[in-house]
Amino acid sequence: MKFTSTRDSSQHVNFAQSVLDCMPLDGGLYIPENFADLRKWLLYTNEKTTFSSIAGTLTSACINDEFSPIICETIATRAFPFSPKVRRLDNNLFTLELYHTPTGSHKEFGISFLVNCLETILTMTGQTATFLDVTVGELGASLARAIRGKKHLKAVLLYPRGFVRGLEESDFVWNGGNVLPIELEGSEHACHEIVREIFNDRMAVEKYHLTVANTANIGRLMPQMFFYPYAFSRLKNQVSGDIFYAMPCGNYSNMVAGLYSWRLALPLSGFICPTTDEIKVDMQGNCEIMDSIVDIKKREKADPVSPSNLERLEEIFATNSLMIKHFVYPAEVSKAATDEACRKLFKDYNVYANKSTSRAFAAALARKEMIDEDEASVVLVMRDHPALNSEYIRHTLGEAPEIPERISQALQHTTIDRPCVSTAEEVLLTMADEL
Repeated sequence: MKFTSTRDSSQHVNFAQSVLDCMPLDGGLYIPENFADLRKWLLYTNEKTTFSSIAGTLTSACINDEFSPIICETIATRAFPFSPKVRRLDNNLFTLELYHTPTGSHKEFGISFLVNCLETILTMTGQTATFLDVTVGELGASLARAIRGKKHLKAVLLYPRGFVRGLEESDFVWNGGNVLPIELEGSEHACHEIVREIFNDRMAVEKYHLTVANTANIGRLMPQMFFYPYAFSRLKNQVSGDIFYAMPCGNYSNMVAGLYSWRLALPLSGFICPTTDEIKVDMQGNCEIMDSIVDIKKREKADPVSPSNLERLEEIFATNSLMIKHFVYPAEVSKAATDEACRKLFKDYNVYANKSTSRAFAAALARKEMIDEDEASVVLVMRDHPALNSEYIRHTLGEAPEIPERISQALQHTTIDRPCVSTAEEVLLTMADEL
């Protein structure tokens, strides 16, 4: 599979280049150029097919011109000692739980896969690379965990002062580890501005071989494609009608990944989501993407710090503007409807749901007539452990789930006892001294 840019389809790069040099110079985002037809294989999977096996097969299908099937299987096995879970709540309602990870975050799937892909690429080429990311929580903990013991990867993590969590002393580069944590005197927004400034400095990017661990990097987004074939392998013998996925929008990466799965010939009927500032419902009740109003050539460059995958979503629908009406089904969701959905999940199914999951379920309830008409099933995507958003759950239900010990330990506050910095220049000087 080759990769191209959302803003220049004449670009053609391989997978290795797309994850190493993750931000195209034209200001767009890398996207897959074509997709294999895996319908026969997808129909062959069942509840005994493991998540890592699905991940290995799909990896091989996507990048078989670069990695052998054995290498792809090895990457997936190393990346995924954990797995999603599919649960049936009633006849036509299921959950796809993505939080059964060490930190309780769905991000860990993408980070672990990206790290293991990059380490494989760098080992084969004899190169090194450095992640440069801003984090106030689980991303840093997940990344630190994933790169422990890796020989070709390091991570520079920027935190507002006092927000370092989930690191061990052995992770620090000054103790022989792979992580350089840097605290800034300022807000998370100030950290973002510094990373943007550094990524605009091509000399710095090339000197340190900088990349990112968020979904601006196609290698971080691609493994989210694995969720839907895995869910289908568990659902195929339990449902006979259409399958809709109800999900929080977030930065739209899960929706884009789901549509990439559909391009691999995965049977699915669409995605239900709450409306956002960017995705609305038109007068006929159909989806419209507000960013599409602005010509892509007149937009700012894609953000390496806080990416929106709307541009990737637009590209999927660019060749067929009618298709968006048949795959994305937004619904307007009020605060009252969100709270009621949270209470219903707990009362009817004993499920704790954070605010984003409750909004997704409320959107599915708002689309109930469409679902019932098609005799369809709904899979509610639960991204992060509900205990990570316990304040909302306690306020809505009067009680909240306890945070599991594994997550509590993974996100403990870490003291680094190093001077804070305040500018991009100081960050680069710190990198020069420590890396």
